[in-house]
Amino acid sequence: MMALEFFIWGAWLPLIFGYLPSLGFTPGEQSLILGAFPVASIVGMFFSNQWADRKFAAEKFLAFSHLIGGLAILGCGFTKSFWPFFLLMLVHCLLYVPTISITNSIAFAHMRDPEKEFGIVRMGGTIGWILAAWPFTFIFVNWEAVSAAQPAGFVAWMGEALANPLSGDAAKAATKWTFIVAGLASLVLAAYSLVLPPTPPRKAVAGVAEKLAWLEALRWLKHPFVLVLWLVTLVDSFVHNLYFNWTGVFLGAARETGGVGIASNWITPVMSIGQIAEILTMFVLGATLKRFGWRTTMIVGILGHAARFAVYAFFPQSAVLIIGIQVLHGICYAFFFATVYIFVDAYFPKDIRSSAQGLFNLQILGVGALLANSIGPWLIQKVYTVGGVTDFRGLFMVPLVAAVGAAIALALFFHPPKNSAAPAGAGGN
Repeated sequence: MMALEFFIWGAWLPLIFGYLPSLGFTPGEQSLILGAFPVASIVGMFFSNQWADRKFAAEKFLAFSHLIGGLAILGCGFTKSFWPFFLLMLVHCLLYVPTISITNSIAFAHMRDPEKEFGIVRMGGTIGWILAAWPFTFIFVNWEAVSAAQPAGFVAWMGEALANPLSGDAAKAATKWTFIVAGLASLVLAAYSLVLPPTPPRKAVAGVAEKLAWLEALRWLKHPFVLVLWLVTLVDSFVHNLYFNWTGVFLGAARETGGVGIASNWITPVMSIGQIAEILTMFVLGATLKRFGWRTTMIVGILGHAARFAVYAFFPQSAVLIIGIQVLHGICYAFFFATVYIFVDAYFPKDIRSSAQGLFNLQILGVGALLANSIGPWLIQKVYTVGGVTDFRGLFMVPLVAAVGAAIALALFFHPPKNSAAPAGAGGN
């Protein structure tokens, strides 16, 4: 379930940023399409997640969402007009985003020991994202050239396939398959959901009324350490999403134009190195937190972004270094975002903890992504591209400076209490 859930997202996200310009969409139109997912995330924080959780059996909602959402994202592979593409993407995202929480609900409902088991189950999502990258190693192949070479035997055939990637307009046209693969995976998950164990609608629990829990969580922003972390999370999400906005384009751009010149069929596998590193980093996160504490761990996570964009900006011709630096994605995600989730669980009262997570998800999946997806296309296509040539160094200095600034703000102003007890006046655990 988890592997398919995140396979869907991982199939279309990495390459969409280079595909939309090839369809002739303006930066404004691209921003609207790219904004569909964060807008759906914001809607989900306040409405769709709770509505789905309370009104429907989880496995049935999952099946319905992935059936309709799968058909919608499938349709994106067959349209080149803005309004149909935008509306199909919006439908997909509005239905897909709640399923992230629904899959968690199904998992938690059927575990004997969630604290020990959930990490392993959730790791399936990361594996699914990694697996989504590899079909495109063979989709982005110039099969006419492979056939013309008439390779003898499997090894020779494989060598020819890997040696003949699509390029230029042909590679851009083949990107439609990212949506087709995502749609097919969504339909598979829709069918698979029908054999998942029954998970009835969740009943309301005692404590803070859930419709007001998000408001209670919002009141915690009066505490400086919470407000600082919330604002830094916004900046880090912005930087994190610019990585997805620009990396695929940068990796595929020709070396003579300042890019890395990686073949089209290897772009998503190269980016998947970060998810592999994420799995490994999660294993050491607990020991790192115990040894260095909240603030230092988070600062290292933020500076991971700065280091990666510094390498992009100053060593664009070193393909080996660019590929190798992808391992920092694991540190960026685990040491900051995963640490934020753990911190919220430790410091917020139990009866508003879910809403508090939603408060930070509002920045991570919503506002930060919306800012990046709105500004990113404009920066790369209008501000830092002249005469068809992109100034990648100047472009990458934007997230580099933002990440360094966020790390400095966290170092200077993030001072949580020594223990996880709620601050005075905030309510107890």
